Amino acid sequence: MSFGDPNNPYGQQPQQPPQGQPGYGYPQQAPQGVPPQGQPGYGYPQQGQQPYGVPPQAPGTLQANNGYINVAGLGTVQVATMGRRFGARVIDGLIIGVLYFILSSVVFAGAFGAASDIKDCSGIDPLSPDYSTCLNEASAQAGEAAGGIFAAFFGGLLILGLATLLYEWLMIAFVGATVGKMALGLKVVKENTGQVPGIGGGFIRWIIPMVGSVLCGIGQLLVYLSPFFDNSGKLQGWHDRAAGTIVVKK
Repeated sequence: MSFGDPNNPYGQQPQQPPQGQPGYGYPQQAPQGVPPQGQPGYGYPQQGQQPYGVPPQAPGTLQANNGYINVAGLGTVQVATMGRRFGARVIDGLIIGVLYFILSSVVFAGAFGAASDIKDCSGIDPLSPDYSTCLNEASAQAGEAAGGIFAAFFGGLLILGLATLLYEWLMIAFVGATVGKMALGLKVVKENTGQVPGIGGGFIRWIIPMVGSVLCGIGQLLVYLSPFFDNSGKLQGWHDRAAGTIVVKK
């Protein structure tokens, strides 16, 4: 049998398809630079892998400064706006104000009660020995009443400060939000983990504004306004930076 015989179909050479046309039964060639289907090829990322040359997004990285941030454990969340944070602060201030009003009412009630118990010497003859005795007793009662008023006043401030500490510190530490923040859907979380601040973070976040309040409240006001000075776009105040926290919208 001759392979060169034209009548022998098994000996014929395969015909080449016209140029640019693969023809029926001929495999198509992939365009230059595109790996064959099913084969990723060298230099091409497989499905689910980060493209080469594109760094993975680190936690805490803002996404195109659009108000959203990538937080570990939470994914992509929205940074709390200053308007919402101010609203939450107003609600918390009202709660503390009601507590202050209650304590003040108790203090003033005690003060008026003590003042009413001071002995009245107006009906005694000023020239009689009883008048001098009455005056001495009234002076002693007035001194005791004044001491009681001051003690009640400073005791009320101490109780108010302790209540504010526990309210602001412990709720942020264990819940990540005060009542005001809960009402407006805000939460304070650790920037690197997405968890609540904890005892240490909550205390640091509380103590910095309190230290600032010593200067007639000016320092405290600056701390609360400090998110406006944050050029990273995360709206972190000085107390947030020190505690490693960030305020986000739930």
